[in-house]
Amino acid sequence: MSEVIAVENIKCGGCMNTIRRSLLRLSGVSGVEIDQERDEVKVEGEFKRDEVIYLLRKLGYPEKGHNDLLHKAKSYVSCALGKVE
Repeated sequence: MSEVIAVENIKCGGCMNTIRRSLLRLSGVSGVEIDQERDEVKVEGEFKRDEVIYLLRKLGYPEKGHNDLLHKAKSYVSCALGKVE
């Protein structure tokens, strides 16, 4: 199974590192591809979509149309952590 999810706030490689590393820790996720230009995350494997959406939102990368100041702030923290690791 694969799912493409349009998200908000992907700014750089740090963001992509955090998203990829975090999603690959989820049960059933076997692959993650990120298209920064399109703000899309493609997730592959046998996973629960709700868990993926929840984790993305928690990291600051909510689905398109669900962004707010709190998610933007979280995405900056996630971005910085992705650059460090």
